[in-house]
Amino acid sequence: MNIVVIGGTGHIGTFLVPRLVAAGHAVTVVSRRRRDPYQTQEGWQKVTFVALDRTELEKRGEFGKAIADLNPEAVTDLISFELAGTKQLAEALRGRIQHFLHCGTVWVHGYNVQVPVKESDPRQPIEEYGAWKLAIENYLLQEVDQAELPATVLHPGHIVGPGWTPITPVGNFDPQVYTKLANGEELLMPNQGLETLHHVHADDVALGFMLALENRAKSVGESFHILSERALTWRGYAEALAAWYGKPANVKFVPFDEFKETVSAENAKNSWKHLVHSSNGSIEKARQVLGYQPRYTSLEAIQESLTWLSEQGQL
Repeated sequence: MNIVVIGGTGHIGTFLVPRLVAAGHAVTVVSRRRRDPYQTQEGWQKVTFVALDRTELEKRGEFGKAIADLNPEAVTDLISFELAGTKQLAEALRGRIQHFLHCGTVWVHGYNVQVPVKESDPRQPIEEYGAWKLAIENYLLQEVDQAELPATVLHPGHIVGPGWTPITPVGNFDPQVYTKLANGEELLMPNQGLETLHHVHADDVALGFMLALENRAKSVGESFHILSERALTWRGYAEALAAWYGKPANVKFVPFDEFKETVSAENAKNSWKHLVHSSNGSIEKARQVLGYQPRYTSLEAIQESLTWLSEQGQL
């Protein structure tokens, strides 16, 4: 099958593209500029690269046509964040492809009422990112005729893997959090550390996309959570990493208003967003329908990423 992957050199594409090639597909990666994936695996030499400036082409109403002109049989869009762009792409591909796959986010759920949250639970997005992704999902699965554009939406959690810093036990990207845990230093944590984070290894996300493609008859018209088996509480995450480093967890719990005064504005903003979302999703639907079984636990995925960062001298 001829498959176009939009944004194929990012976190998910780094693992998805080699999987597609190994499965015998002809793969075209579309990105704004030619760049190397986070990790180079066997198969990338067989990939066709096409440089397209999505933002500029969407302004001119030409991005959808540019993708359609590549004559794909399936399209995987890993980097669509606004409904208008997805609509433009969908209109150009109607009646021309066998499968359209969109990468969403567990943040479409916003506040959770029951956990682990299921795909069928009410959606209450908290901020723009989740709201935009929910609008795209509703459009693709409820407004678009699946006979004209067979679509599947996959919702990853906090993606992690070699090449980038995982969301930390205090909900931001500050690498000093890991340094403090490794050295047994005091780490301030908001509230009582009972909020949750739901990480997933990028290769497990790639696996989810592969299974949706391979089980097209079951996946079309559906959305799926693609996550690790279980979420981590913030304090459990910190304690597990400290033990991994061979140190006791020296965590001090403080009100968020006190915590935010000790970190940068950007880190405080990210911590707050992850705190209020407190992601914790079920993968039962993906397991039952697609046969999805993640290879990594949340902690294993995080540890692999931290090991890579340490080996690169970035931690």
